[in-house]
Amino acid sequence: MQKQDSINVLGGVLASCSHNPLTGFFRDSACNTCPEDQGSHTVCAVMTAEFLAYSKYVGNDLSTPRPEFDFPGLKPGDSWCLCASRFLQAYDEGCAPMVRLEATHQVALDIVPLRILKAQQA
Repeated sequence: MQKQDSINVLGGVLASCSHNPLTGFFRDSACNTCPEDQGSHTVCAVMTAEFLAYSKYVGNDLSTPRPEFDFPGLKPGDSWCLCASRFLQAYDEGCAPMVRLEATHQVALDIVPLRILKAQQA
C-alpha cells in the first residue's frame, strides 16, 4: 500500500494525531491514507462523550476495548483518525467532535468541506 502525500487540510505537513492510543489507517499515529483506505480515516478528531455515544448508537463502538485487535477503546479527550463520512454524518446530526486541522489529511476535503472542519476546530 502506497501512502498518499502527508499534507494536511491547510496545505502544510500532516501532524501526528495520536500516539496513545496509536491511531491511523497505517497505525503510524497520523491520519495518512491510500487508495485501499475505503473508510478515508483522515479526520483527526478529539473524542467527546456525546460523539462516542453517537458512534456506538450508529453501529461503530469506539469506546469498548477490543484486545484481539490491540484496541484499548477510546475515551473523551482521546484523538483518533476518524472516517471522514462518519465525521460528516455526526456533524449533520449535531454531535461532531472537535477537529485538529494540522493533523487532518487533505483527502478529507473530498468528503468534508473545509468550512465545516474549521467550524469544529479544536
